[in-house]
Order: sequence, then structure tokens, then C-alpha cells
Amino acid sequence: MTSLAHDLQLASRHAQAARFAEMLAICRQLADAHAGSVPALLDVGVLLSNFGFMGRARECYERALTLAPDDLRARVNLANLARDTGDAAECRRLYAALQQQWPDHPVLRRNALVSLEYDPQASDAERLAQARAWGAWAMGRAGGPRARPALRPLPGRALRVGYVSADFCQHTVGLFFRAVAQAHDAARVLPFVYSAGSVHDGVTAAIRAACQFRDVAALDDTAVAALIVQDQIDVLVDLSGHTAGSRLTLFAQRPAPVLVSWLGYFASTGLDCMDAVLLDNWHAPAGAEALFAEPVLRLPGGKFCYQSESFAPANVAPPPCLARGYITFGSFNNSAKYNAGVFDLWARVLDAVPDARLLLKWRSFNDPEFCASVLQAFAGRGMDPQRIELRPPSFHADLLKEYADIDIALDPFPFTGGLTSCEALWMGVPVITWPQSRAVSRQTFAFLSAIGLPKLVAGDADDYLRIAVELAGDSDRLVRLRGSLRARMLASPLMDVSGFTRQLEDSLSGVYQSVYQQAGLAPGRPGSR
Repeated sequence: MTSLAHDLQLASRHAQAARFAEMLAICRQLADAHAGSVPALLDVGVLLSNFGFMGRARECYERALTLAPDDLRARVNLANLARDTGDAAECRRLYAALQQQWPDHPVLRRNALVSLEYDPQASDAERLAQARAWGAWAMGRAGGPRARPALRPLPGRALRVGYVSADFCQHTVGLFFRAVAQAHDAARVLPFVYSAGSVHDGVTAAIRAACQFRDVAALDDTAVAALIVQDQIDVLVDLSGHTAGSRLTLFAQRPAPVLVSWLGYFASTGLDCMDAVLLDNWHAPAGAEALFAEPVLRLPGGKFCYQSESFAPANVAPPPCLARGYITFGSFNNSAKYNAGVFDLWARVLDAVPDARLLLKWRSFNDPEFCASVLQAFAGRGMDPQRIELRPPSFHADLLKEYADIDIALDPFPFTGGLTSCEALWMGVPVITWPQSRAVSRQTFAFLSAIGLPKLVAGDADDYLRIAVELAGDSDRLVRLRGSLRARMLASPLMDVSGFTRQLEDSLSGVYQSVYQQAGLAPGRPGSR
């Protein structure tokens, strides 16, 4: 191991232990010692960015660009910084320029699609058109449309289901998927996991114990496809879409008879060869088919199934307003979900509840420059910055405890909370949300609908404001919600992991049987036309 690699690992260990001063000191030394090395500056910048030090990361990337003006990695990282700090317009501009120069680059195409989901100015038509363009590109790279592999009769055996993701770890996808993997009925489904990620932790170990586990991080698409064929997978399920580490291009090779999109993505993959995208009636109301290249299949109990962490506090704290005498609104969502419209509406909420505070928490608040920009955004909307508290990241267990400091959670839009909203609700904090047309804007709406709280769902900005003001003025209702949210969740489909998994198995088997019948096969006759 080189000295640089050793020092980067040491800095990373410091950061993972929340020793950020030590991490920053090492990063500063490395950036100075390797001031003429583009790879070293980029590696230091990525480490800084991963732990929320956006301004310092930007300095590293810009120094690298000074040395190598056409360096792709530096320019991609700058585009991602724009996205992660809520500057969707700059992110779009940078990715448009990058794609003009490198039109065939898979990471650029993938990142540009994901970034559109955060962009409030991206229309439904634009996002679908870009996804379809990606699908056509991926099919072209795969050599054109492939024939469907042979289907085998299902009676008398378990359905062989393969799940593909880079996030079988302490990640939203891994946390949602772990309970499902453990709940699969071996008589109905034999689960295989194709793990394309580099992080292996306790969540990975739990998934590995529940599935046939294949580490494919070092394999190219052709090799992974061959492994899937060897494993005789009936239904191959993508859990990543176009997010980081995605292996969606693999699906264009059609290595399994039935292809499905589920869980980790929030829009169309753009692949016409997909047999279904698994959603629900809340994420995909009537007419949502127009937003997807894939046929929409609605899971009866919801798209997600949530299970609380064992380290979550055993008891829910009382609303902090009872002791403080004022309401604290809050959001622990990714700062990439911020935009001018979100700040506008949250400022209106603060203006309408004059003594209220707003608590925001994400790793980006490690960065003084970003903190200053957020405070200035609220000051520019007439809010006293003293009413805004910005908290840096913490360990997951500590983050859950910090919900004791929030009375009411405010959901961003159009990219709403997923796991973040589930955790807020589990900790007794009601979440106000505003669902719109895109599926990713309807995540919290789906959770609230599943647990019977539609009164927290807004129809427009004015309604969002009304709900926030009324809830802030009703401490008795806050106390009742605080004390009842866990029971509501436990009694709902959202936390019925066994029932959810049976429905998922039914849906996957149903898709397989439907394709089997459409292929003109009798129940006992193997093969396909």
C-alpha cells in the first residue's frame, strides 16, 4: 500500500469515528504534499465530499482541473457537488456540457438521469424522454434487442429470483431489503443476490445469510450475465435503477426470462425489455403508466416494507414544545433535496408560526460554506438566521435520538423522504408532505396513507402551510400523534414484513406466469417461442 493510500485510509477511519478535525488535518497535508498530482487531489476531494466538506472538496477538484482542464472525474465530481448542495440548475448545466463531450459515457448518462429527479424544473415528459434515450443507448451497446430466454414451468418448484444492487449494506436499499430477504418463503422463492458494491457490513452479513450471495463487483456485465444464466434465474430484479453503482446495463443483455425494477429507484429505467416496475396505488395513481417505459404493477400493501433498527430508542420522547414553549420544525433529509421552492415554503411556515424554530441535519452541514449559504437563503426570505439550527452528521443511533428535538417534520419536494420519513414517524414525529406527479414525490404520501394519516398530506403549497400552522397550534394533537405513531405503523402494511413478502412473492410469480402464458406455453411444457 502506498503512503497516500495509507493516509487516506487513516483519514477515513477518523471520519467514520467522527474525529473530523483529525481527518481534515490529514486531508490538508495530503492536498499540499500532492499539489501536483491530479489523482491524489481527486481522491482527497472525494473523501472530503463523502463526509460533507463540500467547500474543501471543491477546492481539490478545481486544483485538479487547473492541472488537467479536461479531466473527466474532476468535472463529474463538481457536477455532483452542485446536485448535493441543491443547485439543480448548475448540475444540469454541467452534465449537459459533459455529455456533449462524452456522449457515450455510462456514468455521465446515469448521473444525469438521477440528477433530474432532484430538479424541480425537470418535467415528467423530459425525464421519461431522457430515460427512454438511455434505454435505447443501453440496448444498442448490448447489440440490440435480445430474445427472451427460455421459461421453465413453475409448478413443483420455487421461483428462482435474483436481486441486483450495489447497496446491500448500511444504505436505504440494504436496510429495506434485509427484512424481505430474511422473510422469503424458501418453498416459494429461492433468492439470489448479485452484489456489485464494495461496502460489506452487518447489513451485508444478514443478507448473505438469507440468500445465495454472489459478489460481482469485479465482474463485467457479460460475466455477471453468464453467472445469472448458470444460476438459472427466473426473475431478475434491479434494485438500483440509475443510482451509484448501478448494473442496469446488464439487464439490456436479458440474462433471465423475466426482468423487473423495484425498490431502489423512483422513476422509469427507460428499458423496454423490463416486464414490470413494482409500485403501489400511492406511488402510481391511475394514469401513472404514462410516466414509465415499463408496465406498472401495483403491490397491494405498498412498495416498501419498513423495519425499525434494533438500536432505535425503545421509547418515544414527548414533543419538545411542551418543555420549550415553542415549536421546532425539522428535516433530516439529504441536502440535495433542497431547492428555492422548498426554502420559500419553509420560510412561509416560519413566518406563520413566529416563535418556531427549524432544525436541519445532514452531512453537508459539516461545511461552513454550505451552512452560510443555507442561512443566507432564509435571511433573504426575511427569516432571522438565529431561528435556524444546522446540525452535522452523527452515528445512526444518535441521529434517531435527535428526533426528540423535533415536533413536526417538513418533507422536501419534489424529492421527498424515504427511509428518513419512516424513521421520523417511528420516532413519533409527524411528517407533512406534498405529493406531486413524479413517483419520488409520493414516498412519504405512501407511508402516511398506509398508516391512516392522510390529513398530513397537502394538495398544494397553501395546504402544506395550513397543515403546518394548524398542527403547530395544537399541542394536544401533537401529544396524541407522538404517542400513537408507532402503534399505527406496527398495525399497518408498512411494517408487516411477512405479509409484504408474501405479496412480493405473489407479484413476482404472477409476472412470471403471465409472461409464460403470453409465450403460449402450456403449464407443463418447458421452453419459449
